[in-house]
Amino acid sequence: MDVELSCHAFPWSRKTMESCIGGRYFNLAAFAETRLVGFYIGEQAGPDYTLMDICVHPNWQRQGIAKHLLNAFLEHCQAQDAENVFLEVRASNTGAIALYEAAGFIEMGKRKNYYPTAEGHEDAILMGMSFMFGAL
Repeated sequence: MDVELSCHAFPWSRKTMESCIGGRYFNLAAFAETRLVGFYIGEQAGPDYTLMDICVHPNWQRQGIAKHLLNAFLEHCQAQDAENVFLEVRASNTGAIALYEAAGFIEMGKRKNYYPTAEGHEDAILMGMSFMFGAL
């Protein structure tokens, strides 16, 4: 929860985080010695997978941790014979968008006024990739 709170102006609630443990959800944590510095939460729905949240503490960003977590997520999905992988990202999060594009995700659409901001709302960009045609 500390990492989530440090990364987002509008973080998930503790209840939401706890609801994403077990069942159709899976996750991976990144540690620096014994300190949690990042994580991802993924969800499986049939043959499709969604990256629900990926977060790296600001003190540990720009060190390749998010890339490592994203690659681990994609490897997990492939190992489970995923057909498609999806995510959504704030339109203003250009760093994350570049990371996702470098991994092979493409923009599939937008959700207008999806994410809250201090000024109101901003769009979410929907991104995805398919493993059905040899992607990745």
